[in-house]
Amino acid sequence: MRVAVIIPTYNERENLLPLTRELLALEQVNYLIIVDDNSPDGTGELADELAQKEPRIVVVHRPGKQGLGRAYVAGFRRATELGADVIITMDADFSHHPRYIPAMLDKLNMPCDIVIGSRYIPGGGTRHWGIERQFLSAGANMVARLSLGLRAHDCTAGFRAYRRRVLESIPLDDIRSNGYSFLVEMLYRCQRAGFRVEEVPIIFEDRQHGQSKISQEEIFKAMLTVFRLALDRLARFWRRPAVRGSAR
Repeated sequence: MRVAVIIPTYNERENLLPLTRELLALEQVNYLIIVDDNSPDGTGELADELAQKEPRIVVVHRPGKQGLGRAYVAGFRRATELGADVIITMDADFSHHPRYIPAMLDKLNMPCDIVIGSRYIPGGGTRHWGIERQFLSAGANMVARLSLGLRAHDCTAGFRAYRRRVLESIPLDDIRSNGYSFLVEMLYRCQRAGFRVEEVPIIFEDRQHGQSKISQEEIFKAMLTVFRLALDRLARFWRRPAVRGSAR
């Protein structure tokens, strides 16, 4: 398997160098794709410097902050151009630690199509989170699971491994959500398409450097996305043809 890891970045200069070192130390990683949104702190420039020294690093520059979802899509397209068989997405702040990647790749051999690094299965959890954030995250996952019928326990996780065929089958340009709600919509579409999702436990550690990108606006947009997808699910249910009983 040729494995590409996608890291969307915006003002992650402090984290980028140590994270790339950890990722490139993994023999399974063939490509590291950094998608930078013209970070004011020079993250993109540092990424270019690293790419000049390491051929496995590929940098995608975007003109400005256009949202997490569009960053993932840009990374997906570059990964498929490079011929990757497995595409991994993760945050740039070490909340998703590279040490879990081997277990995620092993899980793909079950077989399955998508593996999520999950906080909400036995062995998983969070570290350095306050009660309010734990409650908000757990509540968001519960609402998404119940409203959309999602079988995964961690529906909002960005630490995922996709088989190439998943990304080739999902019409990425049709995904309307863009921020963190992109993760929920992507999972909803993948499950609806019949792809098998598995999870491996991770400990999610709050970032030590830089600032969180999650805002009140992002939370509101995520709620609207879940509501829109729940309506879509309900409409599909009512459009299903009725099953007629056999005549007697």
